[in-house]
Amino acid sequence: MQAGDVRRERDPWATVEWLCREDLVEAEQLLLVRATIAAGRSHPFHRHPNREEIIYVISGQAEQWVEDEYRILQAGEMALIPQNVVHGTYNPFDEDVTFLAILAPSDAPGPDIVDVSTEETWAAMRKDRPPTK
Repeated sequence: MQAGDVRRERDPWATVEWLCREDLVEAEQLLLVRATIAAGRSHPFHRHPNREEIIYVISGQAEQWVEDEYRILQAGEMALIPQNVVHGTYNPFDEDVTFLAILAPSDAPGPDIVDVSTEETWAAMRKDRPPTK
């Protein structure tokens, strides 16, 4: 995979650059995306019913939630999200955060993502934290 081969997309929550998926490389079980969440934005609480995920911060910092606990992740730090566990990545900071998201298996049955950010428990989870969009 070289720079010209990267598949760039804009999601509602981030700019994403696909580095590994079946239409790009011959990986059998892995998905790899480099994502950038702008300052003040977020990828709110969600879950991947049939995939595990690793989030590895490259630059900036993220308020990373895994269920009801959060940590501020900085460059070189990571979070492991087990299959079907609710998590969210928030950027209440003044600079963008860029991270790698590694997901497996790539061929998991759908849905790929389930948004739970408006559900009662999760909607109130960050009430004492700086707001994000």
